[in-house]
Amino acid sequence: MSILEIHSLSKRFGKVKAVRDLDLTVQQGNIYGILGPNGSGKTTTLGMILGVIHPDQGSYSWFGAPPPHHLARRRIGVLLETPNFYPYLSAEKNLAVVAAIKGCGTTRIEPVLKQVGLWERRKSAVSTYSLGMRQRMALAAALLPDPDVLVLDEPTNGLDPQGIADVRRIIQDIGLEGKTIILASHILDEVEKICTQVAVMKQGQLLAAGDIGEVLRPEKRIMVGSEDLNALREALAAYPGINAIRPQGPLLELSVTDTVDPGALNHWLFGKNIHLSHLQIQRKGLEETFLELVADDVQAA
Repeated sequence: MSILEIHSLSKRFGKVKAVRDLDLTVQQGNIYGILGPNGSGKTTTLGMILGVIHPDQGSYSWFGAPPPHHLARRRIGVLLETPNFYPYLSAEKNLAVVAAIKGCGTTRIEPVLKQVGLWERRKSAVSTYSLGMRQRMALAAALLPDPDVLVLDEPTNGLDPQGIADVRRIIQDIGLEGKTIILASHILDEVEKICTQVAVMKQGQLLAAGDIGEVLRPEKRIMVGSEDLNALREALAAYPGINAIRPQGPLLELSVTDTVDPGALNHWLFGKNIHLSHLQIQRKGLEETFLELVADDVQAA
């Protein structure tokens, strides 16, 4: 079931086109990451689908219903900015205020505070909380109406390593409950560890989208060497599964599909009277894959 569908969504701020003809579909039960460097259009996209920013063109729908979507919004929990709470009130009383504003009652205050690990500190004033604790408190506030969908914008931004680990664990636990989570982040490691699907954006454009294992799959590479590199390169050009051949000093770097078996390749070359002096399997790291994906068109060319 599609929770969110986006069609040709665009937004311009003056001369800057923040989002360009964006098409996305988020299915129920996924933790969907929107990944990209700062300024790629992630936050603008979230603002449009939440009705905070008016798009210049395109459309979107939540749960199959186009906006205005006041009923759909009740099914969406949101954490977009640094949370603001009454510092002199306790977590319990702050959430009671949130419950009154959202009209959802106070029965879930205890379970959500337990879910984010703040139940033991429920009587403490929020002014005594660390930044990480306040972020967990914000997650509790977003979860208070028991939403079907959680939308998070850079949820670990500015946190220390322990705070990051705590928030990531909570998000993963929420996902295991079957809730759909849409998470915008510029941190590759975060998206890799948390998300099941990902959309990669740069300068307002969608570069790739799909299962995270496919979009950010580390590329398989084979380094080969021989006395006659020209003959080796000519032979390799006819071998199925080799996507690219790049000189690397005295060696050739082969970008290959997972179907290419190095042993079979070596045997095939031996049959053509080409003897390898070097054969090494490598995997391109996720970070390198991501950086290449968002590289400038000029650099990519």
